[in-house]
Formats: sequence, C-alpha cells, structure tokens
Amino acid sequence: MENDLRRWRARRGLSQGDLANAVGVSRQTINAIERGRSDPSLALAFELAAAFDCDVETLFDYEPSAATV
Repeated sequence: MENDLRRWRARRGLSQGDLANAVGVSRQTINAIERGRSDPSLALAFELAAAFDCDVETLFDYEPSAATV
C-alpha cells in the first residue's frame, strides 16, 4: 500500500513523534508506515486521516495484488 503520510506530516510541521502522540501509537509505528514496512490497521488509517482532516483515500492508495483478487 502506498501512502502520502510523510508529505502530509511535513506540510503540518509535525515530527513522527508528534503524529504518533496525536493518534496514540509509537513513533516507530509511524516510521514503519511511512517507509512502507507496515500497513496501518483500518482503525489507525481512519485516525491518521482524521488527524489531517482528510479522507483515508487521500493518505493511502491501495491496489490489490493478483493474489487477493
């Protein structure tokens, strides 16, 4: 899953720690999501979108693989 989390965070002048505190996760979680090493849970994706006052689809771009279709 691709994401624009780093770009949105930078636009708001937030550190990874600031964003993590705002949504109740660790800084390492935010780092892993930004680097594409981990995908957020559905609940966390909605929390992140709410933190930026945008839609989940604005932050995350999901394209199913052939194995999941």
